[in-house]
Amino acid sequence: MQQTPASRLSANRSRLGHKVRYALRHPGRVLPYVRRAGRDRWLRLRHRGNHVAYYRAVMASDTARSPEAAVGGGPSYDRWLAIGQMQFDYLVRHGLTPQDRMLEIGCGNLRAGWRFIEHLEPGHYYGIDISPDILIEAKKTLVRYGLQDRLPYLTPVEDLKLDFLPDAWFTVVHAHSVFSHSPPEVIDECLAHVGRVLAPGGFFDFTFDRTEGTEHQVLGEDFYYRTETLIRLAGKYGLVACFMDDWERLPHGQSKLRVTLPVADGSPVPAVAAEVSTADAD
Repeated sequence: MQQTPASRLSANRSRLGHKVRYALRHPGRVLPYVRRAGRDRWLRLRHRGNHVAYYRAVMASDTARSPEAAVGGGPSYDRWLAIGQMQFDYLVRHGLTPQDRMLEIGCGNLRAGWRFIEHLEPGHYYGIDISPDILIEAKKTLVRYGLQDRLPYLTPVEDLKLDFLPDAWFTVVHAHSVFSHSPPEVIDECLAHVGRVLAPGGFFDFTFDRTEGTEHQVLGEDFYYRTETLIRLAGKYGLVACFMDDWERLPHGQSKLRVTLPVADGSPVPAVAAEVSTADAD
């Protein structure tokens, strides 16, 4: 397993001391941070107490500048492609087949979604996002890759209750870089309802920003959680969460948990559907 420096996992990025040290090491990032902080303050005032409305406004602002940067791939289209490829390859190594029925929470502009849509049988991909702006870009991605005949579903949502979706339908639920931007109540809402839409033997993979120190948030946009906190939260709703060690070897700054429903005898569904070799993951 690739080792993450303990200093990075224990750092509290919301503290003034950390911000000063970071600014001294990266002076070119100070002005963009100040601009981001100003926008954050204004949007918080406009959407006080409603994180989903607040983050929808963040996405509208980011998407207007760069759809690729808005979903966390940076301004580079090559980087956008690379992160999407990494997500796709990981799930294929874990047994994703064309017959699977997939729900992608926070599908964005289909950074990974277009590959999933191409891989799955027609009508087997359902993408949801809180941002109508980014879903418009998602439709452009469908056209760019000529995937109209794959009949994907793309739907804006107000919350993560998933109440408009059928029971026990999705064999794979996927959320990349969603909980890293979500406060505890949003994660709690999702975990409270995702078990209902999971098919028997299905799983829900999600990434998160991991800390081994104090849990904290930065500018209301980036949230850092301890692994045990999220495992405990999943258990609150009868779900089993497993830390995905093989994901840690990949070139991405977040960690991953896999959530499953217990089988009939109360034991968890195996976390890994397919054997993954170190050579494949590197």
